[in-house]
Amino acid sequence: MRRAKSKQITIVHCRFTITKVKIVNRKLAILISSLAALFIGILLAGCKSKLSSPYDQTQIGKSITLDVVPRIQRTKDELVSHSDNVIVSLGQSKDGYKTWFNMFTFHEDRMNVIRKYFFVVNDKPGSLPMLSGRGLRFDCELVLEQEVLNKPYATQNAMQIAILRYVLDNLHKDINELSDDIDAPDQGNKMLNICKMLINQMFELILIRLEDSPVLATRLSTADGLDFVHINFGKGKIGMSVQSNVVTAKIRLGAFVPEFKPRKEQSGKRDTMRLPSTLY
Repeated sequence: MRRAKSKQITIVHCRFTITKVKIVNRKLAILISSLAALFIGILLAGCKSKLSSPYDQTQIGKSITLDVVPRIQRTKDELVSHSDNVIVSLGQSKDGYKTWFNMFTFHEDRMNVIRKYFFVVNDKPGSLPMLSGRGLRFDCELVLEQEVLNKPYATQNAMQIAILRYVLDNLHKDINELSDDIDAPDQGNKMLNICKMLINQMFELILIRLEDSPVLATRLSTADGLDFVHINFGKGKIGMSVQSNVVTAKIRLGAFVPEFKPRKEQSGKRDTMRLPSTLY
C-alpha cells in the first residue's frame, strides 16, 4: 500500500512538474516573441527615419533648390531624376524587396518647395508569421491652390474628399513630369512607375470607402485617422490635416501601422484652417 501511494504521489508530482514546464515554456515563448517584435519595430523605425531624412529636413514654402539638391541623394546607389520643377531620388535594397523615394516640386518662379513626398514599400515577409515586415508608408505635404480653398462645397466631408483627390492629382502630375524626362535612367522610370501604381491602388481603396460613406471623411483629421483594409498589406490608416493653405497627409499599411501617430501641432507657424460649418 505504501509503495502504491508513493508511486501515485510520484506520478502526480511528475505531471505537476511537466505542467509547470509547459507554462514556463509558453511564457518564455511569448516573452521572446514580444522582445523580437519590439526589436524589429525599433530597427524598422530607425531605417525609415533615415530613408525619409531629405523629406523631414525640407520645409514647405521655406526650403529652396539650394537646400534640397545637395541632400536629396542619401547614397550613391540612389538614382536621381529631375525635370524643370521636380526632382526625385529613388532607392532600392539589394534584395529588391524594399523601394523608396523622396520627391520635391519647386515653384516655377520663386523656386521654393511647394510639394514634397516620401514613399517606402517593403514587400519582404518576416521570419515569423506574427512578425511580418511587409508594409507601405506614404507622406506628403503640399500647398493648396486658392481655387481649392475658395470653391463652394456642399459639406465639410465633400471638401475633405476633394482635397484628398487634389493630393493624388498633383502626385500624378509630378510623377508624369519626371517620366517625360528623356534623360532619366530607364531603371528609375520603371521604379517610379511601380511606386505610382501602388500609390494609385492605395488611394483608390480609400476613395471608394469615402464615396460609399462620406461621413467617414471626418475621421481623416482625428488623431486615430481613418482605418481601411488593403488587399495586399492588410490593415491601413490614413490621416490628413489642413493648416492655412498647406495640406499634410500620411498613410501607413501593414507593418508600418503601429508607427501611425497624431501629427504634432506646429503652434505659431501656421494658422489652422477651419473647414466651413455651413452649406454654400
